[in-house]
Formats: sequence, structure tokens, C-alpha cells
Amino acid sequence: MIVAETIAVAFAMFSAIPVPQPVWNEKNMRHAMCAFPLVGLVCAAAYVFWTVLCGAWPVPGWLQAGGYCLIPVFITGGIHLDGYADTCDALASYAEQAKKQEILKDPHCGSFALIRVCSYFVAYFALCASVQMDRQALICLGLGFVLERTLSGWAVASFPIARNTGLVHTFATAADRVTVRRVLAVLAVCLCAGLMAAGGVAGVCMIGAAMLVLWRYKCVAQKQFGGISGDLAGWFLQKAEIWMLAAFVACRIVEAGV
Repeated sequence: MIVAETIAVAFAMFSAIPVPQPVWNEKNMRHAMCAFPLVGLVCAAAYVFWTVLCGAWPVPGWLQAGGYCLIPVFITGGIHLDGYADTCDALASYAEQAKKQEILKDPHCGSFALIRVCSYFVAYFALCASVQMDRQALICLGLGFVLERTLSGWAVASFPIARNTGLVHTFATAADRVTVRRVLAVLAVCLCAGLMAAGGVAGVCMIGAAMLVLWRYKCVAQKQFGGISGDLAGWFLQKAEIWMLAAFVACRIVEAGV
């Protein structure tokens, strides 16, 4: 029962998938971040379903790419994209740390958020249109969806929290941080091994991209915000997602030109 409730808490918070709504308590939130990567599995499964559907019907290439681009947003409900937009607004302000924190809490969408989100989707669409979604691509990108959430959960249990409010603080406070760190670290190693086995050089490049974004996440969070927050966690996940995709596409292009 606790395992089911823990998974339900993770999906209720980090996805738009309808799940039973248990009352959040110390027991079912203790390891909720360990269940967060399961949302990535759903994204991976949706990619496979869309690929099969596109193979069965004569779906135009641009529509296929649009589907791959929007699937993660539909599954998550845009929660991470919202954090990405808020963080872009705060970073673009070049203000003091306290002012950046205020911008993160502001429910209004600024011009820089709109510019960055539009640019993000143009880039994501172009990348999806540039890759053939064969078996290797589906495995690598599917593992990428899981890896980015694994690293995000690990960061919540490892990095300093910016303020004593918000969902990240709620999850970090309720979590068994030592156990979460260990479980997600082991899972991350397994996922990296899977990426290297399935993707070869492309898999290694995807891992490198994810780790660079994680390092950047920690630097930006500590230097400019005093620690991580829910918005910054969303910013990290969206950045990791697109940069891993870009790394895979770049490797495919290089291989095709050799």
C-alpha cells in the first residue's frame, strides 16, 4: 500500500496522468523522489506508441516531429516547462539574488520567458524532425527521459534548498535523503550503462550532456539563487532533455557524414 501511495504521490505531482489522490504524509512522501523516474518511463512508452502509430498510418514527417516534441508536455502537464519559463525570466533580469527569488514567485509570464520558451520549442521541433526514430533512438531517448528525472530527484536530495517554502522544500524535508540519494545514484549508474550499451558514442555524448547540465544547474542555483527550488528543478529537467536530444542528433549527423 505504501509503495502504491508513494508512486501515486510522484505521479500526482510530476505528471498530468490521472491517479488516485492519497493524502500526503510522512510515509508516502519519504521515498516519493525515487518514484519520479517512473514518469520518464511513461514518456518513453508514449514515444514508442507514437512511433508505431506513425508507422501504421501515413503521418507526415512534420506532424510526427510535432508529436515527439509535445508528448513530454502532455504527460507532465507542463509543470517543468513552467519552472523553465520562470527561471529564464529571473536569469534574464540580471538582478540581485533576492529580486530573482521574487521573479520566480511572480505568477506572470515575462517577455524573456516567452522568448525562451518559443525558442526552446523551435529547437526541439527541429531536432525531432532531424532524427529517424528507429529502435536505437527510442531506447536512447527513452533512457534519457528516465535519467533526467533520476538526476533531478538526486539533486533535490543532495543540493542546498533556496528557501523554506515551495514543493522542493516539502519533498526534500519529508524525504529520507540518504536513501533517496543512494537509490537514485545507483539507478543513474545503471541508466548510464544502458545508454552506453544501446547508443555507443551517442549514448556517451548524451550522458556527457546531462552531466554538464547538472553541473551548470548546481552552479547557477547556488550562485544566483542561493540554492535549488521547484522552478530551477524544472529548468534543469527541460535543459537536460533538449541537450541530450541535441547530443544524440549531433552524433547521428556525424555518423551519417562519415
